Amino acid sequence: MCETIEIIFEVGQAPERLDRFLARTLPDISRAQLKRLIETGQIHVDGVVVKAGLRLRGAENIHIVLPQVQESVPTPEDIPLDILYEDSDLIILNKPAGMVVHPADGHANGTLVNALLHYYPAISGIGGALRSGIVHRLDKDTSGVLVVCKTDLSHQALAQQFKEHSVVRQYITLVHGQVQNTSGTIDKSIGRHPNARKKMSTHSPNGRRAVTHWDDLSRYAIERLSLLQMRLETGRTHQIRVHLADMNLPVVGDQTYGNPKRANNIADPHIRALIQQLHRQALHACVLGFIHPSTGQYVEFSTPIPADMAQIIAALDDKYSVENPDDFQIIP
Repeated sequence: MCETIEIIFEVGQAPERLDRFLARTLPDISRAQLKRLIETGQIHVDGVVVKAGLRLRGAENIHIVLPQVQESVPTPEDIPLDILYEDSDLIILNKPAGMVVHPADGHANGTLVNALLHYYPAISGIGGALRSGIVHRLDKDTSGVLVVCKTDLSHQALAQQFKEHSVVRQYITLVHGQVQNTSGTIDKSIGRHPNARKKMSTHSPNGRRAVTHWDDLSRYAIERLSLLQMRLETGRTHQIRVHLADMNLPVVGDQTYGNPKRANNIADPHIRALIQQLHRQALHACVLGFIHPSTGQYVEFSTPIPADMAQIIAALDDKYSVENPDDFQIIP
């Protein structure tokens, strides 16, 4: 069956083009898809097929028919996995930067789900056809520890813990700028960006509460860089990156919420070159802890900072001799 959507363009709103109003109101539908729906007569205004440029003036009834989409089943692919732990309920992985977690538009292959289906075919369908055991995500260019469920019961148990915000999730990140305190909490709602549909924002009219806690690990005042430990209380899309950018502390290497040109201001040429060669955001999920679904005991897993980030941190510590250097283990 096709899905239908009914929207009223309320009286009193400023006049607006139909296509722009729909793109703003329905951020989960791409502009290209909206264009196709209008061109194929799947969008009616007051019962009439219209064009994208129709100017809405108030009290119009917009009827949208969304054709049923058939989900394609991911195919198994022989992709190496860095498995930290495994039992009959769970697989704990160290996800590399650059790997998408599950198939989506533009990423039908080469994802973690494709790799999991090859490694453990029985995981297919756990949590949904496209998820295959995935209970939480890391952004494509964020590295670190991630749990995958091997049974429906373990998936339900972990999903409930994520919903209750009881899972321990810690990250290490290098940011442009200097924090003013040694620790703090960011409590700002996050939702779809009002103008850029692929971005998230703290200024979204439909945002959901998002809470991030942070601790200052090291400051490199000359280079205007800070090393922070982050802890998620909630789990909104791009939460850490959005919250830090909102504080004018964008994650180093973040192409979406930061300014790549800030790397050009790094004084030391070696450190500047390492940052310019990073090609991803300097964000690593280092700790994941939760109640095991079968034993009922708290378990915690950690992963060392990968080489691309660790080399930058080591160079900063060596150059500026911080008072509290951490002994970061580098992944070869």
